[in-house]
Amino acid sequence: MKQWMGVPVASALLLSACVTINVYFPAAEAKQAAKEFVEKVINDADKVQIKEAPSGGGGGMVMQTPRARFDVARLDPWVLLGIGSAQAQSAPDISIKTPAIQAIQSRMESRFSSSLRAGFDSGALGFTSDGLVSLRDPSKVELKDRVALNTAVADDNRDRKAVYREVAVANGHPEWEEQIRGVFAKQWISSARAGWWYQSGGAWKQK
Repeated sequence: MKQWMGVPVASALLLSACVTINVYFPAAEAKQAAKEFVEKVINDADKVQIKEAPSGGGGGMVMQTPRARFDVARLDPWVLLGIGSAQAQSAPDISIKTPAIQAIQSRMESRFSSSLRAGFDSGALGFTSDGLVSLRDPSKVELKDRVALNTAVADDNRDRKAVYREVAVANGHPEWEEQIRGVFAKQWISSARAGWWYQSGGAWKQK
């Protein structure tokens, strides 16, 4: 009798130890989302890769919500008896189609076309290594235009910080903000056009 009293406790501990939840940062999905966002902002839609909806589904982009996947192949025979190992993997895609994110994207696209593009083309502006924009060379800007450009840069950087935070929150993982920012920072540089400047290793370089 004494030996059997410990069995339920031992079984409960075994079950709790064998069930694991593995939530990982979906780097590939984040990179694709960043590319779509960045290319839209700098007006190069022909380079954006979009998942089309299946035929008959009304067209448009397919945005998938976070989902849980259960790998049956990982089950061992004891699972049929309620004892064994199970692994639930949370594999979220990165959605950028919330109203808040799209509103920021729209502002940034408009600002880039009206104010920032000329600064990048002239060499006055550059992308920083932390996903922001910097007035790299004020001498490239006429004195009368510097205040307006500085204001545009400040507004854009505020929107950039907001979108990195919003993407993480919108996808249910606020703790991913720094990783999202890092992915976007690399994408701004990757999408930079020939002649534009960017930071690398603490120094300014030109594409």
